[in-house]
Amino acid sequence: MDTVDLILSPKWLIPVVPKEVCLEYHSIVINQSRIIDILPTDAISSRYQATKYIKLDKHTLIPGLINAHTHAAMSLMRGLADDKALMDWLNNYIWPTEEKWVDEKFIEDGVELAIAEMLLSGTTCFNDMYFFPDIMARTADRLGMRAVTGLIVLDFPTQWATNADEYLDKGLALFDELRHVELVTAALAPHAPFTVSDKPLEKVRMLSDELDLPVHIHLHETAHEIEHSQKNYGKRPIARLDELNLLGPNLLGVHLTHLLDEEIDLLAEHGISAVHCPQSNMKLASGFCQLSKLLEKGINVGLGTDGAASNNDLDMMEEMRCAALLAKAVSNNPESLPAHQALELATLGGAKGLG
Repeated sequence: MDTVDLILSPKWLIPVVPKEVCLEYHSIVINQSRIIDILPTDAISSRYQATKYIKLDKHTLIPGLINAHTHAAMSLMRGLADDKALMDWLNNYIWPTEEKWVDEKFIEDGVELAIAEMLLSGTTCFNDMYFFPDIMARTADRLGMRAVTGLIVLDFPTQWATNADEYLDKGLALFDELRHVELVTAALAPHAPFTVSDKPLEKVRMLSDELDLPVHIHLHETAHEIEHSQKNYGKRPIARLDELNLLGPNLLGVHLTHLLDEEIDLLAEHGISAVHCPQSNMKLASGFCQLSKLLEKGINVGLGTDGAASNNDLDMMEEMRCAALLAKAVSNNPESLPAHQALELATLGGAKGLG
């Protein structure tokens, strides 16, 4: 008989894989922070002895949820600018507030609050994009929370860096620091096509190829973004990223609310992953992601809350519910995104997108 650290014995267990399976009276065996076995509860006593045993006979257990796109420290900006479109929200409220208030202490406090909130709704991993990613990473690691910290890149100066080269230099230094950190990894995070010019995006692509890092970017979030791209680059953002050779399995495109059918085909062809943030898109009136079309084309999709300032919460349970309802309305098909598939997006979809 093996001695293990912990055994959890719920009434119901939903493993996600295989699909549409709900196991009754099965237990999870955990040792050294790893799940090592799942087996019928009545078989436990002959196989394992646990240091701690928790009986959950009125509970259903699911895998930890993955918030595939958020800005954790913005939990401190919740409710700051409601009922605004994205560019008004950014230019007149969020960016001025960030310029005045965001510093290392702001990030630490905001991330601590965000992690507490995410844990309350079952999130055990999140993919972040924000300033001072080093503070975010250290805070998540200190609290024992799995996370991906975005090495943010912008053309304009902030409290974190003065230009795109400095953003990348600081990001690479943090990447080196995280090489031996178990819970926190890094992703390159160019903010969006309308805030990052071609030269930094080319460097991002080169670094992604060399270091095998994910590229986390807001993409086709609003009609304004597409208009900006057509005016300044003569093409839509996805076409521009394609020319820069950024479309590929390492790319995690967030929002994708304004897509032509041929763009969906192109994204599928290159094997990108998408992140759907339904509540944020609705709050900012950014548009509707054609989720059913993405899934039909075989595109991997995760779910994200976005930041609390544009949601106004970090509740992945609510995000799953909203995604399922919205998918049915947008596709005019009541069979779109059933519950088991919504859970798959909130777990495996995010995990695959983050590598």
